[in-house]
Amino acid sequence: MTLTLQQAQSIISACLEWRQENGLKPLTVAVLDNAGALVALAREDNTSLLRPEIAQGKARGAVSMGLGSRALYERAKVEPFFIQAMNALSDGSLVPVAGGVLIKKDGVILGAVGITGDNSDNDEACAIAAIEKAGFVADGG
Repeated sequence: MTLTLQQAQSIISACLEWRQENGLKPLTVAVLDNAGALVALAREDNTSLLRPEIAQGKARGAVSMGLGSRALYERAKVEPFFIQAMNALSDGSLVPVAGGVLIKKDGVILGAVGITGDNSDNDEACAIAAIEKAGFVADGG
């Protein structure tokens, strides 16, 4: 099963709605497929320049490692050299902090959402809510 553009856009819309309902700061949301390719990205007004790369890095880390980025953060605390090596192998494109959430259906990883703009816990909560609203299973790690 492949994540479609329509599904990715639906997840982004749900993220932005959830952000407004919960009073989060402006967000950047990236949706990647299970190969780590960008399917859709939205960058709200008044977000900083690096936000698209950060959002994609959170999602890319989740897809690449098969773990939500919160799990990568926890692993970095006990095995920092492993996470540093994975980041080096990916040309520095992994962002191992909460906010990168796997999109699953029937146990299969379809892709990941990466969110940045608020604190990492809020970024992750937003991604989880949007993925579940779209009818998928969210795995933040």
